[in-house]
Amino acid sequence: MTRFTFVRGFIAAVLIFLTCGPGVPAEPFPYDQELLLDAAPMRPGKRMPGLAVEPNGNARIDLWCRTVSARMEISEANMKIEADALPEGQPGMMSAGQCTPERMQADEELLATLGHTTGWRRTEEGIVLEGEKSLKFRTSDH
Repeated sequence: MTRFTFVRGFIAAVLIFLTCGPGVPAEPFPYDQELLLDAAPMRPGKRMPGLAVEPNGNARIDLWCRTVSARMEISEANMKIEADALPEGQPGMMSAGQCTPERMQADEELLATLGHTTGWRRTEEGIVLEGEKSLKFRTSDH
């Protein structure tokens, strides 16, 4: 191999590296941020389901009516959610009529969907939880 061929090969390798760059690490999970479910509001009431996760894995899940604590294991692309049981009855802070039977049923369905989450990915607006069903959450602006 001539010196010219070696130099040309080396330059080509450097150009490929500079063009492609080293692997860019994925954006980290948005800990300590309020994430709101990207869904149409369920009337009556203005409450939207949300998720807040601490770096230690402790989480708060605000459902359509109720709130539960959870434990989350999060890695680069995998996720496991273990939520506490739904509290019985309606929350005391809700005004009469806000927590309809439909909203309470939606709490059970959403919590079951979250329990089947196996992965997540970051988007420009927030995150998508992946499992049997995908759930989009956006970063809260307040």
